Amino acid sequence: MSKFPLTHAELMNQAPALFTEQPHIDVSDKYHFIPTIEVINEIKKNNWYPVSVSEAKVRQEDKEGYQQHLVRFRHFDDLLNPQENAVELLLFNSHDRSKSFSISAGIFRFVCANGLVIADSVFESYKIKHLGERENDVAAAVANITAIKPKLMDKIEILESIELSQHEKESFARSTIPLRFEKHLQVDYQDLLVPHREEDKRNDLYTVLNVIQENLIRGNISGTNKETGRRFTSREITSISKDVDVNQGLWDIAERIASIKEPSFALAA
Repeated sequence: MSKFPLTHAELMNQAPALFTEQPHIDVSDKYHFIPTIEVINEIKKNNWYPVSVSEAKVRQEDKEGYQQHLVRFRHFDDLLNPQENAVELLLFNSHDRSKSFSISAGIFRFVCANGLVIADSVFESYKIKHLGERENDVAAAVANITAIKPKLMDKIEILESIELSQHEKESFARSTIPLRFEKHLQVDYQDLLVPHREEDKRNDLYTVLNVIQENLIRGNISGTNKETGRRFTSREITSISKDVDVNQGLWDIAERIASIKEPSFALAA
């Protein structure tokens, strides 16, 4: 992920779907089309700048340029004075109705280049209607994420202050397995707790959360298919929807652990 905002040319090169000028042919005539780049430009006017972008892979060639895409934005203040963690604004959309226009919140951890997506239980996603006052929808969503930034950073500080025992770390890891693996796929939860850098050899809840997240998302976890008896190794998650589901599930579990270990954490919501 870039430390600087992506240029217009970089956005076009990395995600052509952002610039699609009409909806997919299968979309209803009632669908009010909005080019994603227009919303990106509106968000930029509110001091948030795009720092990464991704597109979903397509199985049908006619969906190329219309598929689901995700743009991550960082606030001007965080670009100017980067810290260890930064709240991000996440813009989702598609031009084939596979994903509605929405804005969510996320957290980026620089030490491992991990991008968490905040659970809906913490931050409600804001839908941008294809009918109605688009500018008002965008402005309201951006204003809400900007307003919640300090509270999310406070939550991170609390998560960093909560120390987990080995048993608690193992329970955390076990509870996350269903987020990624189906019941017939057996993996060793200990593999999810393996850190990949010196900075991650800590026992605080936030670090453990990020270690598990990295192992779930980036793959390379070995296991056994109980139905066939065959061994397998997980691949990196490239699906935007699956990435979001895993991230939100992880955050939700971490919040539950925090509420058990530090009851005052629930009051910070």
